[in-house]
Amino acid sequence: MTGIFLLLIGFPGTGKLTIASKLAPHYRAKIIDNHWVNNPVMGVLDHDLTKPLPSEIWEQTGRVRQTVLDTIVAFSAPSANFIFTHAGVHGDERSHRTFRQIADAAGQRGSLLVPVRLLCETEELSRRVAMPERRERLKSVNAEASKERSRTLQVLDPEHANTLNLDVTAMSAEEGAEAIRRHLSVVSGRAGGPVS
Repeated sequence: MTGIFLLLIGFPGTGKLTIASKLAPHYRAKIIDNHWVNNPVMGVLDHDLTKPLPSEIWEQTGRVRQTVLDTIVAFSAPSANFIFTHAGVHGDERSHRTFRQIADAAGQRGSLLVPVRLLCETEELSRRVAMPERRERLKSVNAEASKERSRTLQVLDPEHANTLNLDVTAMSAEEGAEAIRRHLSVVSGRAGGPVS
């Protein structure tokens, strides 16, 4: 299976990067994690990771993401596979803009775009967010903010024909990855591509 843009969308703590790491070897895919894009900007700030960042920061990270996508379009092989992660919120313009950046790059390359919404119940999500190893990777560790986000907001729905909605509350990363592999196989078959 080649020329895939797999986009894992979910709130912090849903396991986007962990699942991406399980999937990448199966598709020889490069992972473009949202923190891989954000951390060059966030890493230069003095921030305790429990309070919201200034909104202007996200304009800076958007520029980094666009540079990465432009590089993929210009220089990567058409057969290359990529797995992106995105902590998108439905109704948030910045989140929708990030999706459009990735979708536009997929279109320019003629890649098959497959969004996956990773959903998780509030209590489990806040438990995962509070894990101390997240702080080391400059990830949000505010469990109360996680609960509030989960109660009041929805994970970005790109309203794309290839979207999979996957509840990972009680799933291991391996089970989540397997469910996504099955979905990719179906979507690829619909698109007339080879299945592996």
